[in-house]
Amino acid sequence: MSDTIKYLLPESEIPKDWYNLIADLPEPPPAVLHPGTHEPVGPDDLAPLFPMSLIMQEVSGERYLEIPEPVRDIYKQWRPSPMFRARRLEKALDTPAKIYYKYEGVSPAGSHKPNTAVPQAFYNAEAGIKKITTETGAGQWGSSMAFAGAFFDIEVQVYMVKVSYQQKPYRRALMESFGANCYASPSDRTQTGRAILEQDPDSPGSLGIAISEAVEVAAQNDDTKYALGSVLNHVLLHQTVIGQEAIKQMEMADDYPDIVIGCAGGGSNFAGIAFPFLGAQLRGGQSVRAIAVEPAACPSMTRGQYAYDFGDTGNLTPLTKMHTLGSSFVPPGFHAGGLRYHGMSPLVSHAKELGLLEAVAYHQTPCFEASVTFARSEGIIPAPETSHAVKGAIEEAMRCKREGKAETILFNLSGHGHFDMAAYTEYFSGKLEDKNYDEQKLSDALSRLPQVAAS
Repeated sequence: MSDTIKYLLPESEIPKDWYNLIADLPEPPPAVLHPGTHEPVGPDDLAPLFPMSLIMQEVSGERYLEIPEPVRDIYKQWRPSPMFRARRLEKALDTPAKIYYKYEGVSPAGSHKPNTAVPQAFYNAEAGIKKITTETGAGQWGSSMAFAGAFFDIEVQVYMVKVSYQQKPYRRALMESFGANCYASPSDRTQTGRAILEQDPDSPGSLGIAISEAVEVAAQNDDTKYALGSVLNHVLLHQTVIGQEAIKQMEMADDYPDIVIGCAGGGSNFAGIAFPFLGAQLRGGQSVRAIAVEPAACPSMTRGQYAYDFGDTGNLTPLTKMHTLGSSFVPPGFHAGGLRYHGMSPLVSHAKELGLLEAVAYHQTPCFEASVTFARSEGIIPAPETSHAVKGAIEEAMRCKREGKAETILFNLSGHGHFDMAAYTEYFSGKLEDKNYDEQKLSDALSRLPQVAAS
């Protein structure tokens, strides 16, 4: 039998609907609150930032929401994405476990992010919007929004976390190639950015800061809306095409995962792979262990508090209940820039509180080590963010080896690392450091969480 086993669905099997986990949960997630009144927000409260079609998806409790045909037509460029059996990796690890990975790096932007960028651009264009502001960490989301904006003739402004802006010039070039404008955040273009720079002229930036800048611009301009690449319910909803396809591909393999793994920063790619399997479980199907793998330098689920908090550093967004390190927390500048977010998706956080998933955290050096093992076995170089999922899968495979268990592991290979080779150069030269967050700064950030009365 060939070592390379590829499970590829026909184009006709691109999902026709997105899946909404909320419909199958035993209890609904906590309400989103207005930052001033602490009362639940309504659709009109979100209208300055999002078109109404996305707002209605955000608050929907329906199990399935139809994917518009123009979106599915663009999806055809890379969907259905392939799933592989990692036989060479299994041999390298000498594990009895079976390892599968769903590969999202085949998209034009090289990651899972276009799965939501395209529908967000579509719904904005449908509402007559011509400008979108957004943020990006490592650049995968900014690249994807730029790509989608080009398809729908929308001007895209991207605020890129400064440490990643400096580390990843080719991501900036990719955004500019698609027609977007990219700015290092914190910038002098917004009140939020100027205030941060006044306090710390050398600030490395954070996703919380970049979100504040993008939200500020959108809120102050009637012709501009804001797009978010993770965290929110409608973003997670769009990503469920990943897991829905994977369920069908596991059927092709005559197998089913015991363990489903994804890296986790804001939660969208993890939700994309895991939520359809968790939904099947909640409807009486086979149980799975869902494992979210986060960076040890920004560990919202393993170290943060489950509390109401702002989604941004400037405190411009509504309050959501999530695992958070505090909206003012600025993590150290490690290479998995897309995972440098102070909070976790409220829906992922709620699912964790319900016991539907677990979280682990690893430093970047062992994650890069795992990625090199994977690359030399399977021939794909993972993005630094994705390396956390690879590390999680290898850890579970080695546990199976120790325990003599032939479990089935599925993980989401959410993006390739072709724009991240400087990080691999640092790893091979021995210069890559495992950076720890400042305990005092974390304590200070958590002490400033909003005081919200229990509902």
